[in-house]
Amino acid sequence: MEINELITYLLTPVAQIALIMALAQLAKGVGVPSKWIPLVDLGLGLLSGILIYTVTMGYHPAEGILVGLALGLSACGLFSGIKNLTQTKTN
Repeated sequence: MEINELITYLLTPVAQIALIMALAQLAKGVGVPSKWIPLVDLGLGLLSGILIYTVTMGYHPAEGILVGLALGLSACGLFSGIKNLTQTKTN
């Protein structure tokens, strides 16, 4: 595997997920209710998937949409997982 392939297929999606999480936190900071943040993640993921993979990399639009859905759902799940790990449970 060449370094360009590594960047394209591994590091780019990881960076996109981090960016989606950061933008969702920014949206929460400007007043978007917490219950809407998963939809914000999904929307940002779709936008990212379509713009990066369809427009820039030349993928089929359906592939860009699927990748975008995966990015948005990954960002939402990663945030929820980190949040659950850092919260202390009281029984």
